[in-house]
Amino acid sequence: MSQSITTIDFMGKRKVAGVISIVLVLASLGLLGVVGLNRGLDFTGGTLVEVEFTTAIEPESVRQLLEGAGFQNGLVQYFGTDRDLLIRMPPQDNTQQADMGGEILDTLRETYPDVVMRQNNYVGPTVGEELTNDAGLAILAALVAVMVYIFFRFTKQFSVGAVVALVHDVLLVLGMFSLFQWTFDLPVFASVLAVIGYSLNDTIVVSDRIRENFRKIRKGTSVEIINRSLNQTLGRTLITSMTTLFVLLALLIAGGEGIRGFATALSIGVVVGTYSSVYVAANVLIAMNISREDLLVPEKENTDSAMP
Repeated sequence: MSQSITTIDFMGKRKVAGVISIVLVLASLGLLGVVGLNRGLDFTGGTLVEVEFTTAIEPESVRQLLEGAGFQNGLVQYFGTDRDLLIRMPPQDNTQQADMGGEILDTLRETYPDVVMRQNNYVGPTVGEELTNDAGLAILAALVAVMVYIFFRFTKQFSVGAVVALVHDVLLVLGMFSLFQWTFDLPVFASVLAVIGYSLNDTIVVSDRIRENFRKIRKGTSVEIINRSLNQTLGRTLITSMTTLFVLLALLIAGGEGIRGFATALSIGVVVGTYSSVYVAANVLIAMNISREDLLVPEKENTDSAMP
């Protein structure tokens, strides 16, 4: 019984998709270079304080109160309910950094005597700088490991295509965080690494089918074979992406503020990862002139030949 597959001409739109990807990547690089990331306290150092009020409170009123007391450039947001606030305060010039949490609480209690501190964490600038360097090295190491793995499992064309797709995905996620100035902290960084894993898995599935069809189908151009392979894996790709997005949507709605950045970054990564598996990685294969000869299994010598 033959399997019904779609007949979408993916590679017929490869040039348009390539231009879109290049524009988005360049825009992301421009945002990262000009605007930069809104790095959280994990990377910059500073104090994080979680406080609970007896009644509903407006974050803006608390932010203005702290600014009036000399605490500048702080971020105040809800953390769970409208009575719980999370205060992120970067290092201040005229304040002992390790005691900043206590000073913030004293300032709040002058206006809200019943406020209660639930959490008080301090991250030194040296630790933040080390985390920034380690984060960059971790992403670089992951990309190198992926290139080596794909090179030995497939060919150099697939290796380059997979890494280009992963770089594309990471830059687009970072570009979105730079554009909207969402806080980039350790959970978000963990989601970026998860995006690399998710996108790689999808790319490997597509690459495996492309290799199989190049070896099996003896007639047809590279574009036709890649198109056929993408159509054969489209159902699996969409089902995987949609089920993952449903889980992430649940986390965004019910997971609370602490996990919101992680779920947001991973949701963006799933969307762009699905796109890159179809258009970016396959586009690179065609640009590098992939052919059936590149993927043929080397013939083994005839061991049954007559012995002298």
